[in-house]
Amino acid sequence: MQSFEYANPATVQEAVGLLSAKWGEADVLAGGTDLISLMKDHLHTPKRVVNIKNIKELEGIQKTAAGIRIGALVTMDELAKNADVKASAKSLSDAAAAIPSPQIRHMGTVGGDLCQRPRCWYYRQGFGLLAMKDGKSLVPDGANQYHAIFGSGPAYFVSASSLGPALIALGAKIKLVSAKGPREVAAASFFVSPANETSREIALHPDEILTEILIPPATVKSATYEVRQKEALDWPLATASVTLTMRGNTVASAKVVLGHVAAKPWDSAEAAKAITGKAITADTAEAAGKAAVASASPLSQNAYKVTLARVAVKRALLEAAKQKA
Repeated sequence: MQSFEYANPATVQEAVGLLSAKWGEADVLAGGTDLISLMKDHLHTPKRVVNIKNIKELEGIQKTAAGIRIGALVTMDELAKNADVKASAKSLSDAAAAIPSPQIRHMGTVGGDLCQRPRCWYYRQGFGLLAMKDGKSLVPDGANQYHAIFGSGPAYFVSASSLGPALIALGAKIKLVSAKGPREVAAASFFVSPANETSREIALHPDEILTEILIPPATVKSATYEVRQKEALDWPLATASVTLTMRGNTVASAKVVLGHVAAKPWDSAEAAKAITGKAITADTAEAAGKAAVASASPLSQNAYKVTLARVAVKRALLEAAKQKA
């Protein structure tokens, strides 16, 4: 790890004043579960690390008329256990609770989960965000068993966020603050599939801090279902987060968002259409799962993820249907 300047601001305005207009000059430290490993591996070599853990305004979960406000420093454990989140946005508490490591649940933050870098082993071993060599991606003909089945490049890594799919399905907004002021970004627009090595996989600018998430009030049923290789410290192979707005026993509208299958959470309009106007049964949920993966383009070693994504959609829908709206 290279030497760096350490800053410990007490307010958001003080913190954003310590950032830079260029990536690589400064990094934000919250839980540190991702940044520290990136710095140890020399993938991030900031001249300044800005610790935001002591900024009180970034803490807490509050339910208001505008919805549920979740501070960026809320831990995954707090999120999983919060009664308001469980009642109004169960898919989000499901996603947080599914993280198998108690250490990460207690240290990792909501903001950190959304801003973490890809877990792609090509990126982590220094081959760059798009894993390019001699103008060609190493992924399609390489070790790609955990890579994307949607998107068809040039980014083949999968979005690592556990919360992203649920937030998109819930219609959440993300607040970003710079020295110029705040702006809001829809969760669906926050995640980006980069077109080149100089881009990032999120819409955050280098001089901004993610300060909070707002989930709008809505009467929906929701659930998240994850498929992992093992019930220990492991990343999901496929995830589905769903929301259902019901009209009696039938679905008036739906959102189905897949995770860990593309460079950004994958919003499946096809799956939502397949279930709209119908009751949730094993057969209709199965049909929605098949619709969700109809356009998948698996690589040479990850066709199994198509089956996992289909099953995740089916089981998330069946789980959501059990809830009282």
